[in-house]
Amino acid sequence: MTEIETCPRCDKAPPLCVCQGVEAIDTRLKIVILQHPQEQDVDLGTARLTALHFKKATVKVGLSWPSLGKALGLKAGEVADPKRWAVLYLGSAQVAKFPQGRTVVALNKKGDPVPDQDEALKHLHGVIVLDGSWAQAKTLWWRNAWLLKVRRIALKPARPSRYGNLRREARREALSTLEATALLMSELENKPAISEALHATFERLLSAFRARAKPKAPAPAQ
Repeated sequence: MTEIETCPRCDKAPPLCVCQGVEAIDTRLKIVILQHPQEQDVDLGTARLTALHFKKATVKVGLSWPSLGKALGLKAGEVADPKRWAVLYLGSAQVAKFPQGRTVVALNKKGDPVPDQDEALKHLHGVIVLDGSWAQAKTLWWRNAWLLKVRRIALKPARPSRYGNLRREARREALSTLEATALLMSELENKPAISEALHATFERLLSAFRARAKPKAPAPAQ
């Protein structure tokens, strides 16, 4: 069987490639997406598509890295301060306890919101996003003990994922990697245009997927 050639930018098959016209956005914060190996071939996966939207974003595929520096790809002698990095991970945290009016919430090691939210998020150099299903993200969390040293953050989205019935989510708060990064970065950078750009691309992907999955009408009788 001949393999279908995929787009070199987004790694999608031609019917699902929607990256044409996507322009990288310059941001203060860096983004590192840690992708579970089993998530790579999912048609509706969004890690690489998400990274294309940012000048300072990279995707790393694997199950574990020995340290934050290794995950960031730092060279020998370079050091990353865990206090200046945050990981997006909801885990078992209870959204009902999150402060009213906040969509990005800094958590302590117990999964509870910290008292001074603004101070906790003010001095970040970058964010780490775990890409995969709910179970896969949990695996990445537990296999990388150094994640406990960085700031933990979670989201309280105003609406459920745009996936709808195309992909089942474990909790209402669970979003695609693209949606989660869009919400996170638009808030931390104070740039609503980030969210608008990423969601427009995501809608194109969902439309392309539905169009491909739609059964073709039977040919008219001769």
